Amino acid sequence: MDKRHVTSGQPSPSSAEAVALRDINPPKSGWAALLSGRNGVRSLALAGGVVLHAINVYIATTILPSVVRDIGGIDYYAWNTTLFVAASILGSALSARLLARAGPRSAYVIATLVFVVGTFICAVAPSMPVMLAGRLVQGLGGGFLFALSYAMIRLVFDETLWPRAMALVSGMWGVATLVGPAVGGIYAQLGVWRAAFWSLIPVALLFAVLAVIVLPKRSTDEIERSPLPLAQLVLLTSAVLAVSFGSVSSVLLWNIAGLVAAVILTALLIGTESRARHRLLPAGALRITTALGALYATMSLLAVAVTSGEIFVPLFLQVLHQQSPLIAGYLAALMAAGWTLGSIASAGASGKGITCAILAGPMLGMAGMVALAVLMPGESAGGWPALMPICVALVAIGLGVGMAWPHLLTRVFQVAPTGEQGMAAASITTVQLFATALGAALAGMVANVAGLTDPGGIAGTANAAVWLFGLFAFAPILAVFTAVRVVRGYSKTA
Repeated sequence: MDKRHVTSGQPSPSSAEAVALRDINPPKSGWAALLSGRNGVRSLALAGGVVLHAINVYIATTILPSVVRDIGGIDYYAWNTTLFVAASILGSALSARLLARAGPRSAYVIATLVFVVGTFICAVAPSMPVMLAGRLVQGLGGGFLFALSYAMIRLVFDETLWPRAMALVSGMWGVATLVGPAVGGIYAQLGVWRAAFWSLIPVALLFAVLAVIVLPKRSTDEIERSPLPLAQLVLLTSAVLAVSFGSVSSVLLWNIAGLVAAVILTALLIGTESRARHRLLPAGALRITTALGALYATMSLLAVAVTSGEIFVPLFLQVLHQQSPLIAGYLAALMAAGWTLGSIASAGASGKGITCAILAGPMLGMAGMVALAVLMPGESAGGWPALMPICVALVAIGLGVGMAWPHLLTRVFQVAPTGEQGMAAASITTVQLFATALGAALAGMVANVAGLTDPGGIAGTANAAVWLFGLFAFAPILAVFTAVRVVRGYSKTA
């Protein structure tokens, strides 16, 4: 396997010495090694940032139906996710520079405080425009936290622990599935959705205190400082926002205009990135023929499939299947629960097990999306005979992505060009968040055109569910082909 280790600056032992050392002291790669001693403290610190970010995602998803009933703005329903994730892209891209300038401890504290400011704005928002401004600031802080957690894995853990560390960080979304929908659902049912945001602030401040206690002030790894690829970031976020602007209208012409603008901006992004001296992504990341390109394409398509469902599932369940905000929030979180189970179950895989895990992701996602396209639009009284098949489909989508995810991310570190591992670490969240934002914007566009706002009601919502899940089933179908390229490349270097 093509492996690159983080060096400590000490002379490398000879081959014979390396073999002898490995025989005497085999590298520890189990969960005990990751969760005990100093590694356990590091794991707690890295997982904490993702927990904070992820809980907020599920709280917001759960209370959004109540928010729009109170302050209006259903046309901008998907924008709550789109703007949040677009700002998170900027945060993830800036995270490497924040880490280099401030060090791990201060970087996490700064990220948390930015998140707190955004949460405060959301809590006091009197209208949807103010709410969107708050989500923008929240997204910036969340992007910092999310990217810093992944970037630090390469810096503080041995490579043998990377897959399990990736699985642990990804698995924190499972914690969020338990806490987020509960907090959001309870407050929504009590008619005090603002309290859901207020409750996040003391938790975030507690995390900032924890970061000061357990994280080192400075990194022992030399992080390269390079100019910000501003042109690429502007084009990246503009492409997402172009689709978002088009998605607000139910007029097909405006939707097409938004898509065309996004395609043009994406083409400009690819051209600018390929010629840029200071890049946003590692070399070869935007070419599907490269190992990195195939990896990023697979990750993006899987993320798009999950995002398109998660945003609207609570709304569909409340309108079409008579579920309360609390129950609808928990059912929507089944995808994330499946993701967590899949990540933890497959983290220790090796050889052919890794190949099977990577290929299972898009196949299970495709089956789940097709099932939702058939099952979700059917109006029901909310009994479990009608809900159980929907639950199975939601779990299947998340389970597939979770099985593939740790190995896709670990492979990014392994195939990144020499000297660009730091950029590759930051690019993981940049690519994932871009795909998530684009998926959210496209989902909003499809739902609005299909009748979510006009004619609205049960008929419009049912039609939106058919088109949303039906069209987005093509994302995991395409991911099957890119995943095949990934495993072929993996087998050549294994």
